[in-house]
Amino acid sequence: MDKTIYKIVPRELWQQARAAGLFKGAAIDLKDGYIHFSTAAQAIETARLHFARQAGLLLVAVDATVFGEALKWEASRGGELFPHLYADLPLDAVIWEKPLPLGDDGLHIFPSMAEEKR
Repeated sequence: MDKTIYKIVPRELWQQARAAGLFKGAAIDLKDGYIHFSTAAQAIETARLHFARQAGLLLVAVDATVFGEALKWEASRGGELFPHLYADLPLDAVIWEKPLPLGDDGLHIFPSMAEEKR
């Protein structure tokens, strides 16, 4: 499975997590009981389907190797396996965070999601 997973999150919510030292999840995560993540291959479609035309978002890259059994790969959209974290996200697992600006077409402009060392 992928060593780096990605979370799309509103900047304000992420700033709250930074202040708290822990990310407990967005509203959908709290409702579902786990934090939704995407792989690099899934993130663009996740943004298109669930965050269309939303400004003020960040893409957060997370080290998937630190979670052990709390990270489960479960079938979701189209039967694809998506990473779901059944725990809070400790900020020391974050590799980087980058803005997800909107292009003129209303789609998000993604940074490189190549594997990066911490």
